[in-house]
Amino acid sequence: HVQLVESGGGLVQAGGSLRLSCAVSGGTFSMYGMGWFRQAPGMEREFVAGISLNGDRTNNTDSLKGRFTISRDNAKNTLNLQMNSLKPEDTAVYHCARSSRGFYSLASYYDYWGLGTQVTVSS
Repeated sequence: HVQLVESGGGLVQAGGSLRLSCAVSGGTFSMYGMGWFRQAPGMEREFVAGISLNGDRTNNTDSLKGRFTISRDNAKNTLNLQMNSLKPEDTAVYHCARSSRGFYSLASYYDYWGLGTQVTVSS
């Protein structure tokens, strides 16, 4: 039984930083690409970043490059998202997900999802 549990969200002022983590249990973590998505109220789910099995390649949304960094620790079965220079428009629920097909931006490629962690950025 695969479970993904996000943590690290919270309230932060604009310009601040947060580090999200996703603990994965069940399955073999190192055999799957992983990704982060986010969804703001009234908005469609948006791809944030993806990472390859061993972490040597990443796929980042252009608009977030330079501010958000995805990483993984296969020894700890953990996926991370470092978010810097946060903006109010980054406010959303952030979900981690396990991919059955690489580490691309299509949500349909991801077969297991966490419930999400709320990130709120105040101006």
